Amino acid sequence: MIVMTDLPLQVDFSGKVVVVTGAGGVLCGDMARAFAQAGAKVAALDLNAPAVEQLAEECRSQGYCCQGYQANVLDREALEAVHQQVLKDLGPCDILVNGAGGNNPRATTDNEYHHEAQPEQKNFFDLDPEGVDFVFRLNFQGSLLPTQVFAKDMAQRQAGCILNVSSMNAYVPLTKIPAYSGAKAAVSNFTQWLATHFAKSGIRCNAIAPGFLVSNQNRALLFHEDGTPTARSEKILAGTPMGRFVDSRELLGAVFFLCDEKAASAITGVVLPIDCGYSAYSGV
Repeated sequence: MIVMTDLPLQVDFSGKVVVVTGAGGVLCGDMARAFAQAGAKVAALDLNAPAVEQLAEECRSQGYCCQGYQANVLDREALEAVHQQVLKDLGPCDILVNGAGGNNPRATTDNEYHHEAQPEQKNFFDLDPEGVDFVFRLNFQGSLLPTQVFAKDMAQRQAGCILNVSSMNAYVPLTKIPAYSGAKAAVSNFTQWLATHFAKSGIRCNAIAPGFLVSNQNRALLFHEDGTPTARSEKILAGTPMGRFVDSRELLGAVFFLCDEKAASAITGVVLPIDCGYSAYSGV
């Protein structure tokens, strides 16, 4: 649990209703907690109902305002129902964080290079079209549909902020994960499209592009059971000037800044890397 003194910026979001999708995970869970501690009324959305209910209870026990809602970001009808409940419980959305996303093993190759693939391993030609489609839908439509539902509140009031979660993969694709890299590139492009579309409607739209973070989803890919780094982890760190992974809490300063209507009032259409210098290094 992040305590108030740990917040990177002392931004006051009192009176703001912040909707965070994917809040059942580590990254967006930290964002939801931080917004609540900064005074916002937070709607934490995730397909994993117990996770967001626990998050909400944790925040409320500390005196903050947070409600958990089960939501499938790929189900427009379900999102509309959640929207109505959020309106009833907290009010119209001021800030939307589209954090739901992820990869899927069905859309991942076993090898970085095709010439290294063994007969029993999954190569590019074995990728499951349905798995690839799922990754694209989860990341792209998982940002589009919540925006269609919750940004209506902003459009009606001519004010608001949308923050998407892209990835460093959107700039340069990583090996093994073609669908995820392509999907995040689509999220970055969509961010710029939204920024233009809503430019004269009082709505700003930006994105953060996190670098390599250690999460429950990728821990086994980055570390052996004894805690030593895998070969892929060593390669990542060798290409990262700061020589370490990003901590999820290190995203919060950028999140607060981009969502603050005073500090970032003229900033829209930006995709901000938070990557320990990964994107600045040529590898030489």
